[in-house]
Amino acid sequence: MDKSVQASIKTKWNNNFMKQHEAVIKIMEQNGGFATLGYLNQKVLKLTDVEWKTKTPFASIRRIVQDERFFFKIKPGLWALLSHKNKLPIEIFPSDVIPKSEQETFNHSYYQGLLVEIGNLKKYETFVPSQDRNKQFLGRRLGEISSHVDFYQFGYDHIVRKTKTIDVCWFNIRKMPNMLFEVEHSTDIQNSLLKFVELQDYNTKFFIVADKMRKAEYVSKLGLNAFMPIKNRVQFIDYEKLSEWHTKTAEIVSLENNLSF
Repeated sequence: MDKSVQASIKTKWNNNFMKQHEAVIKIMEQNGGFATLGYLNQKVLKLTDVEWKTKTPFASIRRIVQDERFFFKIKPGLWALLSHKNKLPIEIFPSDVIPKSEQETFNHSYYQGLLVEIGNLKKYETFVPSQDRNKQFLGRRLGEISSHVDFYQFGYDHIVRKTKTIDVCWFNIRKMPNMLFEVEHSTDIQNSLLKFVELQDYNTKFFIVADKMRKAEYVSKLGLNAFMPIKNRVQFIDYEKLSEWHTKTAEIVSLENNLSF
């Protein structure tokens, strides 16, 4: 075949494909103009009319959303289209006129939602307190993405009642609490540690999720004698680390779904 004809066919073939940033924009538009990086990792590579030509497509997506011509960062792990900046729901991108207390509620439920999604991806059953089930997470209620079964009666009533108030609970296949998370956006970390102490006799991991600026406060409170029984079982996760965990978990699941075992 003539080289000029080959070049013409190749050009026409390439023109049928979207550019990589256009693929990311398309998925964001389909999702209302915003998305977590974890969501993009699961959805963008399913598009068949885009060529990545790279062994590290997730790194490419991470680079693309940082292009300020098209995207902007709302909070750790959450990105949006500049073209939709004035169209986003208030719980996604609250304006300055929204009271601070309401903004804190939106932030709290956002990080709860990330934890629920990570737990779901890891095949745990996930629970949030009943009073939080109607709170919004990226256009959905937390109750829509967490487990629909009743909270498991895994122990004495007073322990179960206390556990039901913890922000996010992951239960394993044996219906036992495996990992428990308290999101401390503005409330007292000590109160969360007191909840964890009640569960010290269970083989459970405990996590405080907060802004990295609260790490020193966390260390100080955990050092109190009352928390000695759980001192080595509690971990601190800041918001950036949480969003990274969410993103990486989605990457792993996306890769596994494309493998044949």
